[in-house]
Amino acid sequence: MRPLAILGGTFDPVHIGHLCVAWEASELLDAEVRLVPASVPPHRPPPIASVEQRVAMLRAALAGQDRLGLDLRELEREGPSYTVDTLAALRAEHGTRPLVLLVGADAFAGLTCWHRWPELFDLAHVGVLSRPGDPPAWPEALHAAVDGRRVEIAGALHTLPAGCVILLDVTPLAVSASRIRDLLADGRLPRYLLPDGLFDEPGLLAAYGSTRRP
Repeated sequence: MRPLAILGGTFDPVHIGHLCVAWEASELLDAEVRLVPASVPPHRPPPIASVEQRVAMLRAALAGQDRLGLDLRELEREGPSYTVDTLAALRAEHGTRPLVLLVGADAFAGLTCWHRWPELFDLAHVGVLSRPGDPPAWPEALHAAVDGRRVEIAGALHTLPAGCVILLDVTPLAVSASRIRDLLADGRLPRYLLPDGLFDEPGLLAAYGSTRRP
């Protein structure tokens, strides 16, 4: 069964780094990928752009293709946007369909700080988006949790609903949402750091102080 993979984040704003790794993960896993914007991120300050502004930017960024989708459930749910709650809801909806949580290598190294983190492996596979260089160190508890779960072939994720960990060799782009926000606040246009759709509609980037058009 074709997996469903999710990539969470504030997407404040969504940029080409998000879209690039989501697209490559979709190809590597032969999976449907959905971007899941967080409402109240537990481990970082709240987004600058409003919910409506972030959704509008995501819709504009994803227009014209059918490989990446959008899931708004965390914006519609009250309280902190805990990934375990999102995966539990998806598991209830999709039965035994394979689910894959996509996380960056740095985020995965800090997985033991996530809310009810051991349950994540019961609900989904984990696809770790790798990067060049030495991987970040894992705490002992994470090593123990991953032991016996590693797979090398993406097809293995199609035969089980959850429980595996796979490293995905994607093209990392050192694009920072905070840097993009700074550029926009200074009246500059990060034309090739953001998807074209964000420049096509007036006002999409107004939350960051940009009123100029390319």
